Amino acid sequence: MNPVTFHAPQASAEALRQAARDGAAYIAGGTNLIDLMKEGVMRPASLVDINSLPLDTIAPTEQGGLLLGATARNADTAYHPLVRSGYPLLSAAILAGASPQIRNMASDGGNLLQRTRCHYFYDIAVPCNKRVPGSGCSAIGGLTRQHAILGASEHCIATHPSDMCVALAALGAVVHASSEQGERRIDFTDFHRLPGANPERDNTLLPGELITAIELPPAGQFAAHSAYLKLRDRASYAFALVSVAAALDIGPDGTVRAARVALGGVAHKPWRVPAAEDALLGKQPASAAFDACAELLLAGARGHGQNDFKIPMARRAVVRALGQAAAGTIDNMHAAPDSAAREPL
Repeated sequence: MNPVTFHAPQASAEALRQAARDGAAYIAGGTNLIDLMKEGVMRPASLVDINSLPLDTIAPTEQGGLLLGATARNADTAYHPLVRSGYPLLSAAILAGASPQIRNMASDGGNLLQRTRCHYFYDIAVPCNKRVPGSGCSAIGGLTRQHAILGASEHCIATHPSDMCVALAALGAVVHASSEQGERRIDFTDFHRLPGANPERDNTLLPGELITAIELPPAGQFAAHSAYLKLRDRASYAFALVSVAAALDIGPDGTVRAARVALGGVAHKPWRVPAAEDALLGKQPASAAFDACAELLLAGARGHGQNDFKIPMARRAVVRALGQAAAGTIDNMHAAPDSAAREPL
């Protein structure tokens, strides 16, 4: 066993100083980190408990958006009245993930820091560039059913597992981070990284930097027409093969005034292509426009044998999710209409 020093600071400055030391890691809910430590995938020399820090508030911003504290729990966020009314897409995505017990424990900031569920990453007996840079990628040429079809590299074809992050990407969230060097705001599209030659780096956080909050811009125009569609092997407690966060602003003339679409389960980060959203502007919310959006989103997609099916599945999922959003918000707190539930992929 490797001994781990545990710290529970009472002040943010103390937490930041401790985390800046070599090998330290922050912990809030620990729903992913503890699993990784048990498997020997991550071995931090020390843990800094941030639960005593005042970072669990969910409150409106002066700009009309919403600020989610980093230690706010996923369940509290999903069921918060301001999230349910103004950001039903986010609520739906959170409720599609994990289990009630895990959502009660997992923190919003920790959700962003989830590591891939690639089975080769979790198996310390096989090579993995994400775990040991330069050792090789066992997934390439191996079992690839769960793996990436977009943004992969010769060094890694793993996918990001979060449902919440797919909705945050679609909503244009901003991550607030803090360190001894000061405060920083990171656009969500810039927070997670594609693997490139350094798949061991999941995100753009600096050493010792702490996520303090997630800021949501005003999104009331999308509240009436949003849906989170998650396709998986079973109806509960399974990671997405493909997921889609879709939100539409439909004007009085019935055409699309604004659109947000992001894919999950297909890349090393939530996948969003602004040109695909722009293709919907001024169009009637119908299959032809949705097909065009899907083609732009999936441009350059490439399978790795066992996951080739993800490409047509993702195209159909985009069309279906946009159709559901156009018909009216699905928030995962109520059953989808029978017609949507029976719609074939």
